[in-house]
Amino acid sequence: MSAGAAGAAAAAAAAAAELMRQEEEEMTPYTDKDLAEGWEFKIVRANSALFRKPEQLRAVLEEERKGGWTLVEKFDDCRIRLKRPAGTKMIQGDFADGYDPYRTTVGISQGLILVIILGVVFGLMAFVFLMIAIGR
Repeated sequence: MSAGAAGAAAAAAAAAAELMRQEEEEMTPYTDKDLAEGWEFKIVRANSALFRKPEQLRAVLEEERKGGWTLVEKFDDCRIRLKRPAGTKMIQGDFADGYDPYRTTVGISQGLILVIILGVVFGLMAFVFLMIAIGR
């Protein structure tokens, strides 16, 4: 991939992320009542369609209950919005089992996705070069 193509891909990714943030802002208006009652909110994102399968969504929501979070809405297969009373105390051991009540991403990490994509690309390139070398 050339530097220009990489730059264009990075710019497109940044534009898509900004569009998603803007969409979330418009989709998540908080009423005066929400704020007066002392709720805190978070959006949990997945880098794949993790929330498409009901059992995976239930598993994430069950884990989030440890921190007092409840589902408000499912935006799409990659994003959900949760809420809990502001000032909810940490349950002893929240962090001991690896759960972070302030996490905002679940599932496969972007770094692992990148490694997989690069592995596939370089594997295909090696295969093509091998086929060319054998053909000579």
